Amino acid sequence: MTAAQPPDFCVTDPVKEALAVTLRGCDELIPQDDWIKKLQRSQASGQPLRIKLGLDPTAPDIHLGHTVVLNKLRQLQDLGHTVIFLIGDFTSLIGDPSGRNTTRPPLTREQIETNAQTYYRQASMVLDSAKTEIRYNSEWGDALGSRGMIQLAARYTVARMMERNDFHDRFKAGTPISVHEFLYPLMQGYDSVALKSDLELGGTDQKFNLLVGRHLQAEYGQEPQCILTMPLLEGLDGVEKMSKSKGNYIGISEDANTMFAKVLSISDELMWRWYTLLSFKSEADIAALKAAVAAGANPKDAKVALAKEITTRFHNAAAAEAAEADFANRARGGIPDQIDERTLGLGDGGAPLGLAVLLKMVGLAASTGEGNRLIDGAGVRVDGAVVADKSLKLGVGSYVLQVGKRKFVRVILSKN
Repeated sequence: MTAAQPPDFCVTDPVKEALAVTLRGCDELIPQDDWIKKLQRSQASGQPLRIKLGLDPTAPDIHLGHTVVLNKLRQLQDLGHTVIFLIGDFTSLIGDPSGRNTTRPPLTREQIETNAQTYYRQASMVLDSAKTEIRYNSEWGDALGSRGMIQLAARYTVARMMERNDFHDRFKAGTPISVHEFLYPLMQGYDSVALKSDLELGGTDQKFNLLVGRHLQAEYGQEPQCILTMPLLEGLDGVEKMSKSKGNYIGISEDANTMFAKVLSISDELMWRWYTLLSFKSEADIAALKAAVAAGANPKDAKVALAKEITTRFHNAAAAEAAEADFANRARGGIPDQIDERTLGLGDGGAPLGLAVLLKMVGLAASTGEGNRLIDGAGVRVDGAVVADKSLKLGVGSYVLQVGKRKFVRVILSKN
């Protein structure tokens, strides 16, 4: 994280506080002195600053990794500034090559519209809608036309474009780069011109594109925006960045019990990074928690507090309390109140089914062999009791099957 450096001019206390909020958990603030001057001007004039976040709706769901930037936007909104939530319906038609070694396929208009509807609804769970301006970059992208696009392209050089790591690496490796990919950072930068943004946020992988915005604003005679890059949040594994494709994510629309349990599954070390990037607690409060754990307090208590805070934000306090109780019940080998239920008919005159076969039938195991391995590893319970006998068969009746700590299915077996 970039630490605050003392500027060479007088800074008021409110601006110092706003700078501290800006810098919390960030990777870089560029340039810091310019941002301080913008804050000073805003305080003196009472005019809120315009803070931009552009998102291409490439998928319909938002996970906690996306909320790192959204949390920062909310903190800046709470200081009185205006957030521009920019939906990249025009740039999505190009496809963002950032951080990729291949061309990203563009989305169809139908995909973009479907995903955009879900994006803002989910983002509103973090942002203050009263201080959020929703825009679509097709407003000015479509209006540019071919002449305007050529004029825009004339304001940036190929040499500068090839400084971008992914373009440089792909060119060196002989991997094709389509000309239209150069248009993506140009259009993202032009968004800043169209919106007259004072600050643009993004992940560390977006730094080049954000800097293009600064350059183009200067080219068009505007005061260049500052840029604030936020770290990419590690997922549940603590190694890879949070990603739905990697399965190490927590979706903000997941049910409360799942969300709570997933937060509790992270390592104690990762917990503190999540506190910094995801929690709304003050840095002093987080430091006090960390000091208490270092002095011998149980780190699980701090993790439970984080899980409750996150679950409350995306559900409510009652749901978070219920999720905590549900998790405690499961940890004691108890059975949740609400679980999936399946009714199956027994063939061959009601002959009992082997447990491993039943696990496969209800989706708790991928195969009978995996079911047997789970039983061998003491990972299967029936009605709360661990099963050690692979030959166990279940006849007519109702049973709760459990695999691991969080997978439950109530099975009702009946005669055909």
